[in-house]
Amino acid sequence: MIQVRPATEDDFASLLHVQQAAFGEYNNVYKVSGWTAETMESLKEDAKEKHIFVAESNGVIVGSVRFWTVGGVCVIRLLSVSPTHQGQGVGKQLMREVERIAADAHKLYACTMLRTPRNIQFFLCLGYKAETILPDHYDHMDLICFAKYQSGQKNT
Repeated sequence: MIQVRPATEDDFASLLHVQQAAFGEYNNVYKVSGWTAETMESLKEDAKEKHIFVAESNGVIVGSVRFWTVGGVCVIRLLSVSPTHQGQGVGKQLMREVERIAADAHKLYACTMLRTPRNIQFFLCLGYKAETILPDHYDHMDLICFAKYQSGQKNT
């Protein structure tokens, strides 16, 4: 059974390991070293300003996500699921928890690499709509960004 909870500093080493494995599978498609080589210090700094959640299976961290809200928009970053746990609903549970916690945000916003059809389908299946293409973004990477408007909000 998967349980989602706020991360603690004790989780950070495991979180980075999962993130490295999850983004590492894209090494042959994109330069992903910004995510696969993140340091403990960088993560600790990020944790001061963002919410970080982890997903656990039998006490082992198998996924994580970071998010924050600014101007009514919940920005979601670094959704990571261990390759051995992908396709089992872990990412969906993490996203549903973000949506629950960020209920006061009128819009949820997440980006993924443009040449990752599985990731694009993931967001579409969760009700997100493609909103923006960011060509030549981080390290010359093309991103596609998705938006989901919370209930009662107009999707423009």
